[in-house]
Amino acid sequence: MQVTLKGEIIEVLGTQPVVGEKAPAFSLYNTKDEKVSLDDLRGSVVLISVFPDINTSVCDKQTRKFNETAANVEGLTLLSVSKNTKEELINWCSASGIDMQMLHDDNGEFGEAYGLKVPHMGNKLARSVFVIDKEGVLSYMEIVPEIATEPDEAAALAAAKKLL
Repeated sequence: MQVTLKGEIIEVLGTQPVVGEKAPAFSLYNTKDEKVSLDDLRGSVVLISVFPDINTSVCDKQTRKFNETAANVEGLTLLSVSKNTKEELINWCSASGIDMQMLHDDNGEFGEAYGLKVPHMGNKLARSVFVIDKEGVLSYMEIVPEIATEPDEAAALAAAKKLL
């Protein structure tokens, strides 16, 4: 798959999941060293916001927006996923005054499972959003075509709310 980064065409490696099929499994650690797996979230609607690097303005804005709009929706589990280190995510949350579920994909498990590795960016993850229903089926997906822009937060949230 190809996307652009400030107009330059770049490759995203892997096979992306398919809407309507079972979402790929994953187990990642959050900033509190707790393992979070998709299987553990069965019975909850899950919105996954994926960003390349929390220390950039677009990623910062994306993460803040989803935290403001989705974090307090009853029955919805919001996860933010990146290749940032645990320490980088902790520092960002602390500096932002935000307490949210941030998962770090240290070993590339999530990037591999969801087909989001961007070699041009040191295997960081392509900016994307996924909504998974209570049974673990992928019901919405957006892999942002221009990495330097935000995802359609309103569309993702609307898709998630339909499942509640």
